[in-house]
Amino acid sequence: MLTLSNSLSFIRIPLAFVFLCESSYLRFFAVLLAMITDSIDGYLARRSRSVSQFGAILDPATDKFFVYFSLFILFLEGKLLAWQAAVMLSRDVVVAFYGLFMVVTGRWKGMIFRSIRSGKATTALQFIVLMGLVFHVSFSELVYGAFVVMGAFASVELFQTHERLYSR
Repeated sequence: MLTLSNSLSFIRIPLAFVFLCESSYLRFFAVLLAMITDSIDGYLARRSRSVSQFGAILDPATDKFFVYFSLFILFLEGKLLAWQAAVMLSRDVVVAFYGLFMVVTGRWKGMIFRSIRSGKATTALQFIVLMGLVFHVSFSELVYGAFVVMGAFASVELFQTHERLYSR
């Protein structure tokens, strides 16, 4: 279903390709637009009552595409080390293992996709770090450590939700 909110999510895909251009200003603008569209697409879906399972999957998928593509380009350019990119994606590893758990336990079909607080915070921090990286800002190991902490929070949040839904 193509709604305004889903269209805003889709915009993040071509915005990622701006990273093929070496202009720091264009890259910054792409990250800023990705951040803005991510901030308002869900709100618009709820407000217009066009929330859908498709949109619930599309929004984080386009976020991930944008972040992964941008990180890959920055890594290839030597502006980001492998360990830095890996920890920035640690929350996604947790979510992937949770998805695998749901498949193995046979609960995947009844799963409802919705955002988690630690996921929103992680995506926001990813966008902020990307903004800094395009202007060659160095971040301390504490900033990268925050991604690991948020991955741990995501694990707790997902399994608490799991317990509420399946302990009945």
